[in-house]
Amino acid sequence: MTLPAPNLDDRRFQQLVDEAKRFIQQRCPEWTDHNVSDPGVTLIEAFAHMTDQLLYRLNRVPEKSYLAFLDLIGVTLFPPVPARTDVTFWLSAPQQGTVVLPENTEIATVRTETEDALVFATTADLAVVPCSLAHLLTQADGARATDRTEDLADGRDIGCFQTQPVPGDALLIGLSAAVPHCAVVLRLDSRVEGIGVDPRRPPLIWEAFDGADWHPCEVERDDTGGLNRPGEVILHVPGGHALAPIAARRAGWLRCRVLTPRTDQPFYASSPVLHGATAFTIGGTVGAVHGELVSGERLGETEGVPGQRFAVARPPVLPDEEPLVVEVSGEDGGWEEWTEVESFGASGPGDRHVRLDRTLGEVAFGPGVRDPDGSLRRCGAVPPKGAQVRIRRYRTGGGRHGNVAAHTLTVLRSSIPYVARIDNREAASGGRDGESVENAKLRGPIELSSQDRAVTARDIESLARRAAPAAARIRAVAAGDGAPAGAVRVLVVPQVSPDGDRLRIEQLVPPERMLDDIARYLDERRPIGTRLMVEPPLYQGVTVVARLAAEPGASAAQVRARALDALYRYFDPLVGGPDGGGWPFGRPVQAGEAHAVLQAVPGVALVDDLRLFPADPLTGRRGTPTDRIEVGPHALVTSFEHQLLAEER
Repeated sequence: MTLPAPNLDDRRFQQLVDEAKRFIQQRCPEWTDHNVSDPGVTLIEAFAHMTDQLLYRLNRVPEKSYLAFLDLIGVTLFPPVPARTDVTFWLSAPQQGTVVLPENTEIATVRTETEDALVFATTADLAVVPCSLAHLLTQADGARATDRTEDLADGRDIGCFQTQPVPGDALLIGLSAAVPHCAVVLRLDSRVEGIGVDPRRPPLIWEAFDGADWHPCEVERDDTGGLNRPGEVILHVPGGHALAPIAARRAGWLRCRVLTPRTDQPFYASSPVLHGATAFTIGGTVGAVHGELVSGERLGETEGVPGQRFAVARPPVLPDEEPLVVEVSGEDGGWEEWTEVESFGASGPGDRHVRLDRTLGEVAFGPGVRDPDGSLRRCGAVPPKGAQVRIRRYRTGGGRHGNVAAHTLTVLRSSIPYVARIDNREAASGGRDGESVENAKLRGPIELSSQDRAVTARDIESLARRAAPAAARIRAVAAGDGAPAGAVRVLVVPQVSPDGDRLRIEQLVPPERMLDDIARYLDERRPIGTRLMVEPPLYQGVTVVARLAAEPGASAAQVRARALDALYRYFDPLVGGPDGGGWPFGRPVQAGEAHAVLQAVPGVALVDDLRLFPADPLTGRRGTPTDRIEVGPHALVTSFEHQLLAEER
């Protein structure tokens, strides 16, 4: 079987003639006779015939030459993208002083007989700051805060909220220090007075104050059942937590606020009572990236000629928070810095610039170009002969296999005092393999037509993918009603892995850094007058409630589990939809689709009493049942708490 040859240009004779005639109307409108009898048209057809023969020969060019053409126009393979996650370091006991974990602290998965350990490195310094409880305030909804610190010190009972709690009541805890990114333990001595509430789902939220606004804290564990019994509450305090004054008391503030209950959530009949409270720091959380840091690697010795290339020992080179710096030894024994540029087009003979192919790990110095007059023009400086070249630091690793599950990063590669264990509470996400040659061959003509300018929607999407290879889906759409003229929305969906077997709405929000990288890259290439708004899409939640009848001999529990997996997979913004490539933007949801998905699950004999509900994945509120859910043009569908009942027949 003959291998298919690439079709570089699919235009034919008649298309070339028609295109030439259209150009005549634009460039030479006084030429109106386009009949075949016109001598000018005869010349057009002659040139079209010659061009058609040229295109035929061009389409016979081997694939190697096609790849060489892509290299000439600057198409390079996208490097792998590293997975990222947050790692929590738990201390063996509360410490009196601050415990600092330096940047690039390495953690890894457990090495097995068949798989090597995957190494992650922290991306910033982490300071675990000690704290204690300094103040305790109570605040009724809409009222001023009341200081209850002395009552707590005297051992008096303190009502956490009003006698009859209402949404908005709060208990404020002032810490002796600000503890951003730290895990704080609140040891509370509570009594069962807040009757009526479900201790497994209390209508409470814990928040931290940054001096201007309150931000939610993640609750690691709550043994108090909604402040109703003695126990510990472990909170992960977000970054930005700062010392601030409240009721003339300066502290690092946390608060427990009463929420409006949902329709199926019981509420407090009376306020819980607090008898004692203490606080201390037990850990901290910092971001980590799948990649090992290589520092001070020597690449070789220069020959004093333009265009010399050096390869790193451990490709690929991953994008890093710090810019890549190549150092060349000078005559005085010091090191000169050479910075990375995208191309040498704007580099002069004195500019210390280098270009890096991250996939191959190849560092290139500026070339020399021969001008028509015979002179040699240097695009970038040339290091002197015999100089040593080294790279200051780079990260290597990345790839899809870095998307490890939650609670798998448990090995600390170097001993750190006072650290008892480490853990990633969420699965790592964002890791993608390097681009394949086949995909680059498809991307090449698109980039050639865009000429590095964001004009059409396809141009914007292609350039945005170049700026953020970690994005799973990017779509450019008109901004819509109410937006200024020339406004375009660039909708970004990150590449994430489910936390367990379900995607959470928080995972579908792209990182601010990704949005900033895309916005900055497109802003340099957009036409004047075009306004680009880079943001995540809207998400329409979908809830399916149905009763299933299992086939004889099938386990109802297994059938229900398979049916839930099928629903979560189908109504998924990344891998869902009819073709499995992610739910299409703006596509409505039909009840019949959910019925067909469930009926195709092995072991399902009958789908009975199916109902489809629209839901808000942020607030958790569910609408009325319907047969069709409309989805806006800038929105995607995501599953939200499907409820299935499977019965054995």
